[in-house]
Amino acid sequence: MKILGIGSRIHHKEYGKGVVTNVTSSLYWVTFIDAGLETISIDANFKVIEAVEDEVDSISFSEVEQSLVSILRKWSDASSVSPIADKWKKGTLILQPGDINLANKEIPIATFFHKIVMVRDRIRVMEQKINSSKNLDDQEKVDLQQYLTRIYGSLTTFNVLFNNKSDHFVGDKSK
Repeated sequence: MKILGIGSRIHHKEYGKGVVTNVTSSLYWVTFIDAGLETISIDANFKVIEAVEDEVDSISFSEVEQSLVSILRKWSDASSVSPIADKWKKGTLILQPGDINLANKEIPIATFFHKIVMVRDRIRVMEQKINSSKNLDDQEKVDLQQYLTRIYGSLTTFNVLFNNKSDHFVGDKSK
């Protein structure tokens, strides 16, 4: 059995995708995208996505942290962590149809919040792609940026869900 080195990527049936961040004689310390830091036995059942050879040289915690952040950004939909406001944790969003013969739809607020954050992050990526495009002239970039600003403005209703004001949607400022 070959020992995996720090930085190896694995998929564990219970915890999902993760990166080996430390190795002991019997355990891997793995930071999983969804489950966080877990220890698993070296002989546990998991699939190796990308193996890194076990190296004799030591690696600093800072290097592991930088690598982990890079890997999580690459393999995750989210580009930033935006915590939900405490008052909404474990809450439920209830959609009540106008027709009383139809049933309500209940959605955990955390699920709804996650989708809002994904929309925001994808709009940010679109904004970056527009601004760095070599195929658009400056006026086209300005025009598209104005649409994005209006989109952000339309989404300000959801700012109440965010714990940090710095994560809020910001649209046109009224004069």
